[in-house]
Amino acid sequence: MFFNLNKNLSQNILHIAVPAIAGLSSQMIVSLVNTSMVGRLENTHVQLAAMGLGFLGTMAITSFFSSMSTGTHVLIARKHGENNPHGVGEVLISSLFLCFVLGTIFGAIGYYSSYSIINFFSANDAVTAAGAEYMRWQFAGLPFFLMIVSYRGFFFGIGHTKIFMISAILINLFNIIFNYLFMFGALGFPKLNLAGAGVGYTLSMFLGWLFFLSVTFLREYRKQYRYYSHFRISKEVINQIIKISIPVSLQNILILLGFLVFVAIIGIIGTVEQAASNVVINALFLSIMPCFGFGIAAQTLVGQSIGKGSSHLAHAYGFETAKLGTYFTIIIGIIFVLFPRAVLNALTGESIVIDTATPILQIAGVAQIFYGSGIIFASALQAGGATIYVMFVEVITHWIIFLPLTYLFGITLGGGATGAWLALPIYIIAYTLMNYLRFRSDSWLKIRL
Repeated sequence: MFFNLNKNLSQNILHIAVPAIAGLSSQMIVSLVNTSMVGRLENTHVQLAAMGLGFLGTMAITSFFSSMSTGTHVLIARKHGENNPHGVGEVLISSLFLCFVLGTIFGAIGYYSSYSIINFFSANDAVTAAGAEYMRWQFAGLPFFLMIVSYRGFFFGIGHTKIFMISAILINLFNIIFNYLFMFGALGFPKLNLAGAGVGYTLSMFLGWLFFLSVTFLREYRKQYRYYSHFRISKEVINQIIKISIPVSLQNILILLGFLVFVAIIGIIGTVEQAASNVVINALFLSIMPCFGFGIAAQTLVGQSIGKGSSHLAHAYGFETAKLGTYFTIIIGIIFVLFPRAVLNALTGESIVIDTATPILQIAGVAQIFYGSGIIFASALQAGGATIYVMFVEVITHWIIFLPLTYLFGITLGGGATGAWLALPIYIIAYTLMNYLRFRSDSWLKIRL
């Protein structure tokens, strides 16, 4: 039966997934803490608006290039499964070189273009000035961020997600500390207001890069993978990373733009409905975050199984991870459906928003039960190199099904925000079904990277 678990496979999955989930969760915590600190600056509405614009601007770039982790992860998992440690080291060095070059080029472009970017979207001079300084400092940290992306792909690929967990906790802890020091001018540090959050981000990325660099000098990794003694940048490997990563990059951008369009459609219905939808989206992201940890485990174990030449084991790990992810989403779904107001009270204190968001969160609670397995099957398919297929699934289900149905149910048929959100379960079920059907076949296992 679907919910019968294989003890050995489940233990291997949880060994990789749990540290990944912990690391990803710490990133959500720092986001909430930083927003809270910005909310305590002078001219709060200006600072929050500027942070929102600056964050979206840099997120568009980081979302696009962070997919280099997927390309690195998939290739290293394959090489590790093939028992080819020198190949693993070659992928890491090539990935680091690629990410350093991309980070330096686009970091410099973003640094010098920050004011023009913010000014295009903002009609308020104060918001433009604050947002530009914040964005400028975030772009300064792009080379370090992208090299961290490479290191994460390396440690994901060999299954050592505890290193990622430790790095994430350290990076996010220092991010909070630096933000406090530079935003408020504590302990004699310069008071930079919102720009201090950008400085804190870049300094934490630099320390994160130093942490990963230090770990790679440990004998356990240095002797086994010989990336320093057999230092080699491979054009072929770089091309493979790009080939795997580009569809994932486009997918990330399309998801980001799609949810912006979704929120804009809800905004046509009303401001309260839009606020309620934003709260529900935040709750959804928090609940789905562990599913990405399971996705990392699936990508690692499926990739390693393919490297070993075992398609049976690749299938088994994919299905087993999907079962574990579904157990988790069922629990979250029950909480969202039975106790929606308790969840919403933790995110906002406005009663009118809570009243509007309650039925929406219940719909989302039912829908997200199926989303975890969809994410996991997509991650497994990416491990097999089917990144273009996964991207097209996202395009079809998000832009051809979800957004048109949102407008149809919410506005054309007059269903309001609740009607618009009814499009979500249709989108998620279609997304999961398409990924499942492809994963169940053997075609994705025959893709050459």
